[in-house]
This record gives sequence, structure tokens and C-alpha cells, in this order.
Amino acid sequence: MSGHNKWSKIKNKKGSEDKRRGKIFTKLTREIIVAAKEGGADPDYNASLKTAIEKAKAENMPNDNIERAIKKASGSSDQDNYEEIIYEGYGPSGVAVIVSCLTDNRNRTAPEVRHAFDKFGGNLGTTGSVMFTFQRVGLLQILKENVDEEELMMTSIDSGASDFREEDDVFEVLTEVENFSNVRDTLSDLEYKFEFCDLTYLPNTEVSLTEEEDIKNLVKLIDTLEDNDDVQDVYHNWNVPEDLEV
Repeated sequence: MSGHNKWSKIKNKKGSEDKRRGKIFTKLTREIIVAAKEGGADPDYNASLKTAIEKAKAENMPNDNIERAIKKASGSSDQDNYEEIIYEGYGPSGVAVIVSCLTDNRNRTAPEVRHAFDKFGGNLGTTGSVMFTFQRVGLLQILKENVDEEELMMTSIDSGASDFREEDDVFEVLTEVENFSNVRDTLSDLEYKFEFCDLTYLPNTEVSLTEEEDIKNLVKLIDTLEDNDDVQDVYHNWNVPEDLEV
């Protein structure tokens, strides 16, 4: 499992569930607004919006919240002008980190991201400094329960998936970016339930940390970045230990 998704599972076990869910809903609402403003309010004709809605549903975001976000995008003007910004840098011991943001004020976001890297033993890099160590792919995770592995694998490959693998309690379907929508729609129409469904960055190689101080600082760096409302996702190439306690 990619470090990003393994980390997400660990994060789900800690802290206040209400606080965590509130943060996630804020970020998902922002993503839905941006997708609807850019491509229209009908998910059947807006792949980005459809993906954002799928993510929201996977997090059990109420339908009323989703509909309000779409209506807000359709009726708003300059109030919610978010732009996507990607920051790249290194955490402790050279762990590569990508920070994906949606912000309405880059003059606020950039210093906050830079401060997080500086505070916890990392450094913010230039565009392209770590991107080459990742692949941009579609990732769909489906819980194994009551799922026929061979049937899912064949259906996924026939619809355009590039890889299929088994990870812990899920099957993972990987796609090229251009095939993601078709694979997602095919599996969704067949009523497969997604544990995760989105475009993501997967590392080509992973880095293991042995120094306790580096591990603590990297955990704090990821925590700080993820707690920032402007940050949508944090990707890294840290090989997260299975027994990590946070």
C-alpha cells in the first residue's frame, strides 16, 4: 500500500473523529466547489466533479452537504476563487513530499507550508524537485469482502486498468490518468464500493527511517500540513511502519 494511504489508515485511528471529519468535509467541500465552477454542476458531464462526489461519499459526507457545495459553486462569483498549487520538498532524511493545495490566497498558503517544512527538519524545494520520484495514476481501492477477485481483476483490466494488486483488506486497481474515469464508471455501474477512488501520486521507491527523531519530525510535518485547511493532500515516499504509533 502506498505510504499516503497507509498513513491515512493510521490517522483514522487517532484523535477526535468529529474534528477529523469536520476537517475532511471542509476540504471536500472546497474540492466540489472548484470542480463544479470549472466544469459545470452535472457530474455526468464533469469527470472532476464526479470524482469529488465519489470521494465525499466514501467519507460519508451527507448528500445535503454535497448538494449545498454544488449550489454554492453555481451561484457564487468571486467569493470562492480557489486555485490549485503544488508544493514540493523534502522531509527529514530526504523523504520526498508533495503538498497539493486549493487556496484563495497563495500569499497566506506559501509561508505556512514553508514554515512547516522548516520547523520539522525539512526544506521546501522548487517545482520539479521531487515530482520525478512519483507517478500520477488513478487508484481505486475496493474492500475484499464479498468480492470475487478474478472477476474484479478481469473487469478492471478490460475497462482500461493498468495494474491490479492485493493489499491488506482491499484490492487495488491502478490506471493511467486518461483511463481513470472509464474504469471508475465501469466499476461503479457494477455497484463495487470504493474505499478510495481518486487520482493520486504513488512513489517509485520508498524511504525507510531508522532514527526516532526523524520519524517524530516527519509525523509532525505531515500532521501540520494536513491540518492546514488550504492543503488537500500530502503525498510522500516514506515506507510507513506497520506498527507505527502516532
